[in-house]
Amino acid sequence: MAGKLAGKTALITGGGRGIGRAIALGFSREGARVAVADLDPDTASQTAADLPIPGLGLRLDVTQKTQVQETVARVLAEFGQLDILVNNAGYVTYSTFEECSEETWHLILDINLKGTFLCSQAVVPHMKGRGQGVIINLSSLAAKTGGLAAGPPYAAAKAGVSSLTIGLARYLAPHRVRVNGIAPGVIDTAMTRSPQHDKMATTIPLGEKGQPEDVANAALFLACEDSRHITGEILDVNGGLFMD
Repeated sequence: MAGKLAGKTALITGGGRGIGRAIALGFSREGARVAVADLDPDTASQTAADLPIPGLGLRLDVTQKTQVQETVARVLAEFGQLDILVNNAGYVTYSTFEECSEETWHLILDINLKGTFLCSQAVVPHMKGRGQGVIINLSSLAAKTGGLAAGPPYAAAKAGVSSLTIGLARYLAPHRVRVNGIAPGVIDTAMTRSPQHDKMATTIPLGEKGQPEDVANAALFLACEDSRHITGEILDVNGGLFMD
């Protein structure tokens, strides 16, 4: 299949539904072979089966280093190479500074920040060895605003993802591996169906919530050669909620 990602392979975490599923479908339509990893193996398998180029569905808990390493090894054994990693797996639950428990803090930091680090760490040797590759990290508008609708641990985790993205981009640039991030605003998924997000959605300058495909299109741009001279960038997809 011809396309902007023809001959490429991709691993997408949290790929079973929402934004991850949209990215998997978009990449596959552009010719990529896609491994869909998700904590829910049923959604991972279903999304993999729905791809234009049938993909690989895998269960993955991104907070577990051994599982991450085994998953990357499985993808390499199946496809022979890994060109693109999308660190999309995430979790959010709203809490205030007073109400946030230590357990909630650790859970959100582990999934959103630690998971991004572990998955990136696992693919770096392969990408460095080949002298090419793309890593795309899902940050958030919350990283820039302090988490108006998401709470302190999510904002802190996503700010960490943005900083990690820049640091990793600097480290890997000499090896021709590009690392960029995407900071979605209020995107119409199950994770943003809450009173806090609904209130924020009414203030979007473009007048509506974003769709998962809006983020997927940004990911496609960052994954393909159209963005060959871009690294260390955090691309906003928020309908104008935050402008800089």
